[in-house]
Amino acid sequence: MADPNLVDFYSNVARFEKKRAKGYGFDAAGTLGRAHFQKSQSKRRSFLMPLLLVAACGFGLKGAIYQSVGASAYNVRVAGLMAGEGFDRLGGWLMQADPVTVFVARKISQGVAALK
Repeated sequence: MADPNLVDFYSNVARFEKKRAKGYGFDAAGTLGRAHFQKSQSKRRSFLMPLLLVAACGFGLKGAIYQSVGASAYNVRVAGLMAGEGFDRLGGWLMQADPVTVFVARKISQGVAALK
């Protein structure tokens, strides 16, 4: 008599071999299988976070310059850029003292004062 467990085993092996021939794979439970390492084509990279990081760095740099140079000297330099031509005007427009820059400069000066 044939062992019923052995018959069940060989039927499972035959089923696995047939599926593998069709291109299917089997992963053990709790392991990182093939599906874990394959990149999904539907994922799109978000450009929002890098854009926010660049904006935060830009405002931080502007605030640090505004705090270290002073408000009047900063505005004189920006006015000089605005009087220029070409990309100088663009630089002057980008470097204007906006409320975010003034806020960052105020926070930096408060932090420097707290360290003293």
